[in-house]
Order: sequence, then structure tokens, then C-alpha cells
Amino acid sequence: MKTVYIISSFLLVFIMSFFPSKKEGKHLFILSGQSNMQLLKPKESFIPTVKKRFGSKNVITVKYAKGAQPIRKWYQDWKPLEGNNPKAEPYLYDSLMTRVKKAVGNKKIATVTFVWMQGERDARKNYGDVYERSLLGLHKQLSNDLKREDVNFVIGRISDFGLKKKKWSQWNMIRDIQVKVAQSNSRFDWVDTDDLNTGRNRKGKEIEDGIHMTANGYVIMGKRFAEKAIQLIETNN
Repeated sequence: MKTVYIISSFLLVFIMSFFPSKKEGKHLFILSGQSNMQLLKPKESFIPTVKKRFGSKNVITVKYAKGAQPIRKWYQDWKPLEGNNPKAEPYLYDSLMTRVKKAVGNKKIATVTFVWMQGERDARKNYGDVYERSLLGLHKQLSNDLKREDVNFVIGRISDFGLKKKKWSQWNMIRDIQVKVAQSNSRFDWVDTDDLNTGRNRKGKEIEDGIHMTANGYVIMGKRFAEKAIQLIETNN
């Protein structure tokens, strides 16, 4: 019996070496961007979805967003393709990180997932030529500040709203860049929003291919963000 016990214990240790235990600590979700993130209410669907998977005591969610803002309000090293203006003004990023640090405190963090819904302003201002560099740079900036190399990145692709507007010729460029960046790293992915902007908005008004999502569209978007974040966490851990 003793021999059987020793062999069984050895096999258990051997098997567990191939299936390491889950990381201890809380799962941090950082949500930011412009108006479509600002109008998202995490308590409607995002938070319930991640709490259902990881437990209500194991989730920290921080959201800070502001409408009509280009990525240079977050990315510290943003530069235009030519010239020196406009300049980076990362005050929104600073405000976001102040909230993140306060929410985290001394808690142990198992995973970090950055959820980003932004790009409409850069498309309208024709900053698409530097958007890929800025998007990757923002993720690296956040990773460095958190001193982590394992930050997951969920990107909400801007909707089809601007595709029919000739004056916004870079709208599709931004969309393509977001997908390209999302496919460049196993810790990155993207969420489609094209089907979320037709219907009744939060004010009860009917919209069709609007720049903002419908009331139900925000609920679905939050759930999609959460499900994609969970997928990245479980795949990479």
C-alpha cells in the first residue's frame, strides 16, 4: 500500500506540473475611450458577466472615458505624421491611472485586461496615419506603468457609422488598424459593433447606423467586451 501511495503521489505531482494552478489575486479590468465607452454602463452587463465567471470578490473594474477625444489625450508619445502640432495631452490617461491606483491599492492582481473603445475622433481628424503606432504605444505605456508584461487588450472596433461619409476618408483605415493590432498579439482581440447602432437609443429615439449605440446595443457591447476578456484570460493563463 505504501508503494502504491508513493507512486500515486509522484504521478499527481507529475500531472500537476503540466497543469499549473490558476493565478491568485483579483482580475482587474480597465475600461477607457471616448463617447461609446462613456455611455457604456458596466453594471448592465460587463460586470455581471465577469463576476459570474470569476466571483464577485475577485473582480475590480475601473472605467474612465470622455466623448469626442483623440488618442493623443491618452498616449504620452503621440506625434502627428508631419510637423509638431497638435501635441500629446495625456491628461485623460493620467486621470484614468489615478482611478486605477486607488481601486487597486495593495490588492494582489492576478490579471489585467484593458478594454478600449475609441477611434472615431482620430478618423474624423485624419490622424489615421499614426493610429497604429499610437494604439500599440498606449498598450505598452499602460503595461510599463503597471509593471506587467501580460496585459490583455480588447479593442472595440468603431462602427460602420462613418463608412458612407466621404469627408471622413480615414474611417475605414482606423477600423482596419484596430483589427490589425488586435490580430498582432495572442493577448489582443477585438469586438464588432456594426450591429449595435440601429434601433432605439437611451432617449427613446430611433436611430439607424448612428455614431452611438442603441440602448440595447450598449448592453450587448458590454457583454461582448466581458466575454472576450474572459476568453483572453483563460487562453493565456
